[in-house]
Amino acid sequence: MPRIAGVDIPDNKRVDISLTYIYGIGPKISKDILTSANIDPNTKTKDLTDSDVSKIRQYIESDCLVEGELRVEIQNNIKRLSDINSYRGVRHRKKLPSRGQRTKSNARTRRGKKGLAIAKKKLAAK
Repeated sequence: MPRIAGVDIPDNKRVDISLTYIYGIGPKISKDILTSANIDPNTKTKDLTDSDVSKIRQYIESDCLVEGELRVEIQNNIKRLSDINSYRGVRHRKKLPSRGQRTKSNARTRRGKKGLAIAKKKLAAK
């Protein structure tokens, strides 16, 4: 398994698909990487030579923001929005959807488990 950007990419998949296992690289960026390195996207990862892997690694290190660096930048962006009290920052702080989704009937994953009023009344009675 070649290790690129701190991630072991799978051997038995095509190169363009296996590169998407790296956080921050999707199908489009994966294809761009392979075209710049002159590698056929249909080759399996196990068939790559060391020079091919080094070309991919060099392109990712120089031109792409991936894994830890990307996660840090996203967290800094959210913190900045929260610090300036923008609408999106307030929604992040309250752990509510920040892109206009409804919350009356959906957003369970973002809002958490449903707290039933009946259970609260029973707890208050005790």
